[in-house]
Amino acid sequence: MQIQAKFFNNIVKPASFVILLFPLLFLISGLFFDLLGANPIETIIRDLGEWALRILLLTLSLSPLSRALKWPQLIQLRRMMGLFAFFYASLHLFCYLGFEQSFDIRSVIEDIWERPFITAGFAGFLTLLPLAITSTRSKMRQMGASWKALHRLVYLAVILCVVHFWWLVKADASTPMVYTAFTVILLLERVCWSKLKNKPKQ
Repeated sequence: MQIQAKFFNNIVKPASFVILLFPLLFLISGLFFDLLGANPIETIIRDLGEWALRILLLTLSLSPLSRALKWPQLIQLRRMMGLFAFFYASLHLFCYLGFEQSFDIRSVIEDIWERPFITAGFAGFLTLLPLAITSTRSKMRQMGASWKALHRLVYLAVILCVVHFWWLVKADASTPMVYTAFTVILLLERVCWSKLKNKPKQ
């Protein structure tokens, strides 16, 4: 058990951190070497948002994976991965505000009001914001049981992010369907696990 814990802390955690940086490094190198296609700004904004969703889904999959693999240490990656998902979502929002809206607040408000996929995306970001702010261990101790209740908002956040992606895609819906299916499976697993856990023992 001690060897497994050392392997996790010395190998798995640092490797996960580096791997989660790869998408950003790829985009930076792609921009530098002109590998992002005819519209690099659109590619950057889209890919940052999609990576935020992927990492968020991966974060939610850690609990069922840890139970299935009987590897409880995997749960320890949730905080780091959740913060990475917020990091990519923040970059996605920042690039949208800067490149598409030139930080024009009035234009942003009009966009949120007029385009439903922007509304869903902005709502998803606002839902993730308090989770990122309260992700520290000290906040967890201060908030007690209410911390866990607050962090259940992650399920609402992922639904809003999937809706944002669905409404954004105009042609090929195969990728949004994959994300939707994965989200539904994770939510159903969570419901089933909660029922089993709270089921009275005979």
